[in-house]
Amino acid sequence: MIKIYEGGLRPEDIFDRSEEKNTVGDIVADIIANVRKNGDAALREYSAKFDGAQLDSLEVTAQEIEDAFSSLEPEFVSVIEEAADNIREFHRHQVKTGFVITPRDGVVLGQRVIPLERVGLYVPGGTASYPSSVLMNCIPAKLAGCDEIVMVTPPSKDGSIKPAILVAAKIAGVDRIFKVGGAQAVAALAYSTETIPQVDKIVGPGNVFVAEAKRQVFGKVAIDMIAGPSEILVIADGTCNPKYVAADMLSQAEHDKNASAVLVTDSLELAKAVSAELEVQIPQLSRAEIARVSVDNNGKIIVVDDLNKAVEMSNTIAPEHLEVCVDRPFDLLPQIRNAGSVFLGKNCPEALGDYFAGPNHTLPTSGTARFSSPLSVDDFIKRSSFISYSQSALEGVYEKIDAFAQKEGLQAHGKSVTVRFED
Repeated sequence: MIKIYEGGLRPEDIFDRSEEKNTVGDIVADIIANVRKNGDAALREYSAKFDGAQLDSLEVTAQEIEDAFSSLEPEFVSVIEEAADNIREFHRHQVKTGFVITPRDGVVLGQRVIPLERVGLYVPGGTASYPSSVLMNCIPAKLAGCDEIVMVTPPSKDGSIKPAILVAAKIAGVDRIFKVGGAQAVAALAYSTETIPQVDKIVGPGNVFVAEAKRQVFGKVAIDMIAGPSEILVIADGTCNPKYVAADMLSQAEHDKNASAVLVTDSLELAKAVSAELEVQIPQLSRAEIARVSVDNNGKIIVVDDLNKAVEMSNTIAPEHLEVCVDRPFDLLPQIRNAGSVFLGKNCPEALGDYFAGPNHTLPTSGTARFSSPLSVDDFIKRSSFISYSQSALEGVYEKIDAFAQKEGLQAHGKSVTVRFED
């Protein structure tokens, strides 16, 4: 049963974010080395070992994508398309252009915004199926203008990919899809094989092996983030329906046993009602065992004096998802500094953001919302500045540049400027 705390709990104790010893590092390092050395042969070996799939071809064909559309309910295809439209509409406002300025005669300065050439999208597979992750990770990359988007996802035992994954990939604009998962897929994207091309950046969620592989290839390629367990913090006042609050907390608790669901409220009555409602709802879930462990080990209900204290506690915690279930949520919004995504009001469950509303659901976890942001178009671009000075413009400043160089003991720096005016 979830624990209720009436004060006395430090904010840093609410989510257990203690570092666990990494026991998969050596395994992942061996997988990466094998893929670098043996390429596609290693990928097929791991597909047989981990997925039970014997693959003749690693790449998904156009016919397989067509078959996926035929097998999926037309109504759900329409849902995916509408969600994609919402995500596209939100993220198009993030698209940036460069600029050029001419602060004085003979001087031109500017910045270019350049899309990454090729990005890799990791999508979990096997027993899981997350078409929403395909949309959330691919659409911002398309809007950024990336030339090619490559997707990897583990196959089922028969070598197939879940139809919803393939349909979402086609709708979102994925260019190539490969039947590879796990650390080996990350290695292939980072170093390339005979079939899978090297990318500039790898994005997308995965298990501990995928996360460790992303950590190890960082530097060879860019990555989005090292994601921790899912988190939700709900700020609720005494007027909330405890059924809604409990359901929202369980929407994250069912992710995995390490997920954290926390309620912060100014009402002891609501706290007790939500605790009781959790006991009613957990047994009804298909993933009840996972939710049970998550709630018992990581779930907490905190009773505070007022909602301002609740926001203060939330800012210290910097949760991945923050629900503000109060009558006037926009009054509290200016006080909220640290949260991956904020859900305002009593009719805005976290699942709305996971699937449909439009803002990205790839969010900073483990307190990194203090300094990190949700995935966006900005994650798929780079910026390059440029400078142009005429001779007369340089003449007006060359002595100042030389003075800087001499102070730093870099004589050649200064000489590269003064040499132009010696004659």
